[in-house]
Amino acid sequence: QVQLVESGGGLVHTGGSLKLSCAASGIIASIDVMAWYHQAPGKQRDLVATLSSSGRTSYYGSVKDRFAISRDNAKNTMYLQMDSLEPEDTGVYYCNAFLSGVSYWGQGTQVTVSS
Repeated sequence: QVQLVESGGGLVHTGGSLKLSCAASGIIASIDVMAWYHQAPGKQRDLVATLSSSGRTSYYGSVKDRFAISRDNAKNTMYLQMDSLEPEDTGVYYCNAFLSGVSYWGQGTQVTVSS
């Protein structure tokens, strides 16, 4: 079983940056795929970025060239560096881990981008 705890959210102005962290209870190197999701107010949860166990990254929606997903296996932590933030990036960001057919979620961290 994997437990995930996100942190790093907050309030930032348009054009600002934040770095989210996702601390995992297990060894993240063994996790098949880790991902970040974004849920804007009143909307569904959308996939933002994925990171495979081989290190392959993928980005979705409007975050390409602005966000970067990475991990530190020694710290069992995944990150999401968010630059050039826009008001549309406001919402709750969730960390997800997929391991042996099971999907695990963190509790989310709130990001608010003011215009």
